[in-house]
Amino acid sequence: MAEAYNDSFVTLPGTEQALTFKRGALDWEATYGIWRRDIKKFFREKSRLWGGIARPILWLLILGSSLKPAISSNSLGSSGIDYTHYIFPGVIALTLIFTSIQSAISIIWDREFGFLKEVMVAPVPRLSILLGKALGGATQATIQGVITLAFAPLIGLWLNPLVLLGLLATMFVIAFSLTALGIVISSAMTSFEGFGVISNFIVMPMYFLSGAIYPTASAPIWLKPLIYVNPLSYGVDALRQVTIGLGTHDFWLDMVILGVFAVVVLAIALPLFNRE
Repeated sequence: MAEAYNDSFVTLPGTEQALTFKRGALDWEATYGIWRRDIKKFFREKSRLWGGIARPILWLLILGSSLKPAISSNSLGSSGIDYTHYIFPGVIALTLIFTSIQSAISIIWDREFGFLKEVMVAPVPRLSILLGKALGGATQATIQGVITLAFAPLIGLWLNPLVLLGLLATMFVIAFSLTALGIVISSAMTSFEGFGVISNFIVMPMYFLSGAIYPTASAPIWLKPLIYVNPLSYGVDALRQVTIGLGTHDFWLDMVILGVFAVVVLAIALPLFNRE
């Protein structure tokens, strides 16, 4: 097996046994090394942590207050749920999707500076590297989601410890599937500019079609198929069920769909990643 990795994870030294590692098997030590490197980079970039604080303020306090008069007279009026409570799971989803997708840009960064080449020539299964990147991005997004949760009391939403545990698990599943999608995008891109254009082209429609900031029950018929195939729709629905008990589908159905989506996207990402 591979030797222990250094703190910066610049090289992956190995022994004779590592060279005969079976293709397709997993090397969890390598996965941990990739995950650890991404998490250390995340905490060194203080701007990303500050962004996790600014985003909930913008969407909850400013956008929520602006749209509340228009939405409250709509379908939410009969449910008795405050609009700021309604969009709170959507704000968590916004944090998760932006952080998850953007975390995958590190693949392009590593490609530009040669680190990815060093990793790819190491006697480590490609799936282990891919899982390390996906778990790293999911962990970063979940941490940002936890920062968003800190704003719940400010809008009068009090969550007990069991609900918080359920939210953590739900956020991680959502973040993992979205990070896998980001890996697919970054594996197909060769520049930061291209990644930004394509990711925004995907992120914004996914978010606005997820029901994060307004109910989708009254959406036009031609939009319904896009809502149903949007994985974030099920993520927002799951978060909303955990936080305020309001949902369209069964919670476990949401989780199964997100899990299947993550597996499918990782299966797509693996051959793209092998081309590096």
